Amino acid sequence: MAANRRPTLADVAREVGVSAKTVSRVLNEDGPASAQTREQVLAAVAKLGFQPNLMARNIRVGGPDTTIGLVIPDLGNPFFGAVARSIEDTVRDRGLTLLMGSSADDPDRERALTDKFLARRVSILMVVPSVGADHSHLKTHRTAGLPVVFLDRPGAGLSTDSVVSSNRAGAHDGIAHLVAHGHRRIGFVGDLPTKLYTRRERMAGYRAALQEADIPYDRSLVTDAHDQHGASTATSQLLGLADPPTALFAGNNIVALGIVTELARSNRKDVAVVAFDDLELAEALEPALTVVAQDPEEIGRSAAATALARLDGDRSRARTITVPTRLIVRGSGERPAPAMQQT
Repeated sequence: MAANRRPTLADVAREVGVSAKTVSRVLNEDGPASAQTREQVLAAVAKLGFQPNLMARNIRVGGPDTTIGLVIPDLGNPFFGAVARSIEDTVRDRGLTLLMGSSADDPDRERALTDKFLARRVSILMVVPSVGADHSHLKTHRTAGLPVVFLDRPGAGLSTDSVVSSNRAGAHDGIAHLVAHGHRRIGFVGDLPTKLYTRRERMAGYRAALQEADIPYDRSLVTDAHDQHGASTATSQLLGLADPPTALFAGNNIVALGIVTELARSNRKDVAVVAFDDLELAEALEPALTVVAQDPEEIGRSAAATALARLDGDRSRARTITVPTRLIVRGSGERPAPAMQQT
């Protein structure tokens, strides 16, 4: 063996005079091996300074250097922070360490991050897919046994496990709640790109609830906003319409901040608001914010449990786990429409 080359499983097998499969079985404690063979293998590992490939499927998970690669769109978004914490809590007992990076929702940055994680030989790869990203380059790794789990949104070009929220049903519930309080002019403030899975699903829920209530879809009430400033501007524009909305639905938590900021600035206390995603200070607002709450902790737990099962040998068909949302009534979504106020 060359002096500057890292020892391999094959080198250990050659040193002992057994097969690589036998060495793997000893290290993995998976299958029969005599006490003498085990002693010889461990002695050869120590002699050669062999360090197992942490991504290899034939090595038992739990070593102190075993890692999980997690790619999220925004490190500052509390939703993804909660998902990451839940993943970390779930895998801690298995000795796994979480590595995390932000793609900024850019497919090129996402690809670069996943490549770096793969180069580090992560044992599990988790990705919140960027709009327009192609994940077919992960097929080889997935086929080789690397657990790959998509979070929040399904990926493209790869059949693997996904964990998502019930976006369509949640948005439907939020809009139906506003309709029940007499609103028929309901604005939607959120990201415009229809390729974004969560935006597309929430918009489908919005339109389905309107249709059930025999309320015509009005494109002028749907705005494009992907950050707090954009949401403030969009809210101002909607309220300036000749026939403005009496209620607003926020497509996500960041957008919700922009909406409530603009309503406070303009002293508009007559507009009802329901937001998709909860906020840490939602109950401190006046009125407190009614939300369709996702369950980021359960998303993280489900994703981690699924990945660990794959790591332990689960080879069943790829599946999508849908985590339910729930409507939390706090006050802002219960403001009645003007017509109801007059009755």
